[in-house]
Amino acid sequence: MKIQPVKIEDLQGAARQKRDDDKINWITTGFMAMFHVGAIAALFFFTWKAFFVSALLWWISGGMGIGMGYHRLLTHRGYKTPKWVEYFLTTCGTLALEGGPIFWVATHRIHHQFSDKEGDPHSPIDGKWWAHVGWILTGKSLHQDTQTLSRYVPDLAKSRYHIWLTKYHYVPVIVLGVALLAIGGLPFLMWGMFFRTVIGLHSTWLVNSATHSWGTRRFRTRDLSTNSWWVALGLARHVYRVKLSELHQQEPAPEHEKLAAAREAELVSV
Repeated sequence: MKIQPVKIEDLQGAARQKRDDDKINWITTGFMAMFHVGAIAALFFFTWKAFFVSALLWWISGGMGIGMGYHRLLTHRGYKTPKWVEYFLTTCGTLALEGGPIFWVATHRIHHQFSDKEGDPHSPIDGKWWAHVGWILTGKSLHQDTQTLSRYVPDLAKSRYHIWLTKYHYVPVIVLGVALLAIGGLPFLMWGMFFRTVIGLHSTWLVNSATHSWGTRRFRTRDLSTNSWWVALGLARHVYRVKLSELHQQEPAPEHEKLAAAREAELVSV
């Protein structure tokens, strides 16, 4: 796949366009509204079996898919796995309804490169609502535009599976929904799909909004990231991450952390 040069503004448009030209993306907004209504309706279909199914799927989609897969493995290349494990974790990540792997990873690498500066797709400097969900609901959606996003994900752009899954990231979600309905009826569907997804979305969004607004800081950094114990109730502890050169008065980083930082800098270089 040939990578075409694009302007940085096009990549930042994955989350937003210019502030004075933002328009609501009605397709994304419609699906978000539908899932939130479904999450509320799920309260009227409560069963303990449905609750535990939703908890299991929340861990699979959020913990394994987003945390281990999209974030640590694909975005930061924090560890290595066999390809089948990488593909399995990536597929789990699509179940969180946060888009395909190329879109998610590209957006997150852009965030780290411009963290809380002009160009950051979801910083509270543009408003806490914007950082939480506004950037999702407005602007041009590049969920399936692998050619534009490939500049920030040259490693993933070489993988046919990641390209396919980015274009059809909704397929695993549909398959799971049909399976839940067939196995457990409406309670499994409402809790395992709608309630679980909405809780997972807001848990992720709180990292963008809350942990860049309130929390504790062990180091002086050039961005607004913090650690927040109450966000950790819905996510693994959010340890704020910055470039090694931006840290003050700390011990030298272990060699594997230096290599990881260098690798990430290479991946997001422009």
